[in-house]
Amino acid sequence: MKHTSNRPLSPHLQVYKPQITSVLSILHRITGVALAVGTLLVAYWLAAIAGGVETFAAANAILGSFLGKVVLFFWSWALFYHLANGVRHLLWDVGYGFDLPTVYLGGKITVGASFALTILLWLIA
Repeated sequence: MKHTSNRPLSPHLQVYKPQITSVLSILHRITGVALAVGTLLVAYWLAAIAGGVETFAAANAILGSFLGKVVLFFWSWALFYHLANGVRHLLWDVGYGFDLPTVYLGGKITVGASFALTILLWLIA
């Protein structure tokens, strides 16, 4: 069957202006991917422990460099954001927080908690 309309087949980013709900949903997916990739770095670091002193020293030099610390900082933020947003989704799963003001408040709490927990981690580490 030939489609003759010029309308989009489904809503997309060119149709709707970004809202906190859509931005946080997209960010949740992005942080999920970042966590998967970052976990490979953690696995590399753990494998370096088994590789001996020289291998571990090389891994520590990479992850302890300025760039390595920046990557680890953003990875830890992604971890805390994904965790906080996951808790938010669990609350939704049991039926809490569906009214719009609570959705917006929950989104702001999620973002704030992710930054607070990341900063706290890096201050105590």
